[in-house]
Amino acid sequence: MPGSCDVVVVGGGQGGLAAGYYLRRAGLDYVILDAQSQPGGAWGHGWDSLRLFSPAEYSPLPGWGMPRQEGEDFPTAGHVVDYLRAYEQRYDLRVRRPVRAHEVRRAGERLAVETDAGRWLARYVISATGTWECPYVPDIPGREEFAGRQLHTVNYASPEEFRGQRVVIVGGGNSAAQILAEVSRVAETTWVTLRPARFMPDTVDGRVLFGVATRKAAGGAGGGVSDLGDIVMVPSIRDARERAVLHSRPMFVRLTDRGVRWADGAEQPCEAVIWCTGFQPDLAHLAPLLPGWRQGKVAVEGTRSMDEARLYLLGYGDWTGPASATLVGAGRTAKATVADIATRLRAA
Repeated sequence: MPGSCDVVVVGGGQGGLAAGYYLRRAGLDYVILDAQSQPGGAWGHGWDSLRLFSPAEYSPLPGWGMPRQEGEDFPTAGHVVDYLRAYEQRYDLRVRRPVRAHEVRRAGERLAVETDAGRWLARYVISATGTWECPYVPDIPGREEFAGRQLHTVNYASPEEFRGQRVVIVGGGNSAAQILAEVSRVAETTWVTLRPARFMPDTVDGRVLFGVATRKAAGGAGGGVSDLGDIVMVPSIRDARERAVLHSRPMFVRLTDRGVRWADGAEQPCEAVIWCTGFQPDLAHLAPLLPGWRQGKVAVEGTRSMDEARLYLLGYGDWTGPASATLVGAGRTAKATVADIATRLRAA
């Protein structure tokens, strides 16, 4: 039931569970509020073929690694969901769902978390809502004129729905490349990127990224993951390269009723546009505390908000810690966050 506690965690995905692990270990009074009806966070909503970039042992949350499944080199999204469900049960984490937080505001010496299930009062709040519910689509002229289908990554399920069609795929990241790789097997595809795509070497997979992120988090010399490129060459993308479909065109200037138009006036007819254009932080519940969040101006020191000292943000991207939006990165940033909260509580 709603009440008071030391820490309220908003979000029950990988970041929220990692925070819960360390809060439990620190002996703090906490609750995790999850808007989803089932465990798994965003992993429960990915497309059918979505997989991790690395073997299970390279994607652990703190305390308990992800078990391997026989015959599965790279875990499926369903495997990750099963792991998060089991992790939550293993550590008896205090998750309440479905509970959606609408607003976090100041209430004297506490922060009030207003939800559809009542109000929680907390000395500290950790926001770990991620980005999945805030897909970003650029404001391209003609979007309302296009007579075909438009969808974002969040709405994509499988290539079969595009069989025999002409499909434009927009985006220069892993999602765009993976979706291109499978849609191009059943449809005529055109890949469009704002900048030339940056491919990682074939030898780089999640194991290498794990090591790079670990060294970066420890303050080691050298670049971060982004310096290696933007797209991991998983088997499906290497196959797309062999089929000569892994090449992109520059961004079009507008949509028409029948397709897309480039700056030179050339037009490309199509039946569908898939926007693999990323996400924005899901921070609407923090509007009373973060006046600049709508403009993307979220000032943090580590994971602690510089606008509200009792607020921490986990898992929204590298600005909240190296690789913080990954399974292993969520654990690292959660550990530092809870340690800081525990120190402040002891000093109060």
